[in-house]
Amino acid sequence: MAKFMVTPANVAQREAWLGGAVPGVERVRPGLWSIPVPIPINPLRYVLVYALELPDGVAIIDAGWNTDEAYDALVAGLGVAGYAITDVKGVLVTHIHPDHYGLAGRVREASGAWIALHPADARLIRERYDDALIDSLVERERALLRRCGVPDLTLDELAGASMMIRHVVTMAKPDRLVEDGDDLKLPGWDLRAVWTPGHSPGHLCFVSPERRVLFSGDHVLAKITPIVAVHPQSGPNPLADYLDALAAVRKLEVDEVLPAHEYRFLELAERVDTVMAHHDARLAEIEQVLAEGGAAACWDVATRLTWSRPWETIPPFMRRSANNETLAHLAWLEAKGRVVREPGEPDLWRAP
Repeated sequence: MAKFMVTPANVAQREAWLGGAVPGVERVRPGLWSIPVPIPINPLRYVLVYALELPDGVAIIDAGWNTDEAYDALVAGLGVAGYAITDVKGVLVTHIHPDHYGLAGRVREASGAWIALHPADARLIRERYDDALIDSLVERERALLRRCGVPDLTLDELAGASMMIRHVVTMAKPDRLVEDGDDLKLPGWDLRAVWTPGHSPGHLCFVSPERRVLFSGDHVLAKITPIVAVHPQSGPNPLADYLDALAAVRKLEVDEVLPAHEYRFLELAERVDTVMAHHDARLAEIEQVLAEGGAAACWDVATRLTWSRPWETIPPFMRRSANNETLAHLAWLEAKGRVVREPGEPDLWRAP
């Protein structure tokens, strides 16, 4: 079956993405702006921050990494829209990954804005970003990777791979906790929160039924699929959470999807169907690997799967993501009784 290609809501924005460029600041529609904020040394290149006009300023959805380049781009983008950083009244954070949450604290320091997060992500902040606790999180990651069968020679490198981006986050406790279905009570906006766990435990999307738009964060993107992985701060079956959340947003009646990366697009339901089909294919591929090769550790399964590039060319951080994504698919299959785990060090997985 041919892969469905979504219709871009702005062709120039799509062409910028495909061409390796950063799109311009854009007035999406009255009262709504899209501001690309650069992500240094990252294939995603930028996060799309959305500025929602209020009677007394703006609220923004996501903020960017905590770098001077990102901060300056956010300030300049707000300036194009006619606002200063001091006009920001609130920061709605879709999830606590650095490219979305990293600048939120600095924005609050400059403007006094409130920061909003889902409680499931808010609970993870200290362990993830507090210098006094980060070592314990790395140790938990090392233990998980060891049970996955990661070779000793690369275990330390992979366990600490996230440390290289610690500096792009200012740890900031949220002022507001947002639950599924909450009305954000932004003057002039009928914005409602939709809890979409999977990519992170507390990932949020925001929907405006009146404007028929969905701010999808990383939950649904135009071309790529978000990482859904088992890790020390995830739930036991994040892929099940993610697929359930996809099914929930598929029912939303919207005309346009405004994601945090790539470009805006039109067909939500069709894109959700494509993403679900991608995961179905990955689950089937894992079952085939185990059926043909017998019991194997998660790491060994990951090395035998189809990735966007040869395994030996994947950098360490991305290998860890690939391993932990594979583990998420194995956990989903285990919950369905389609594979069996034999506990040990490493755990071995086999066909039932």
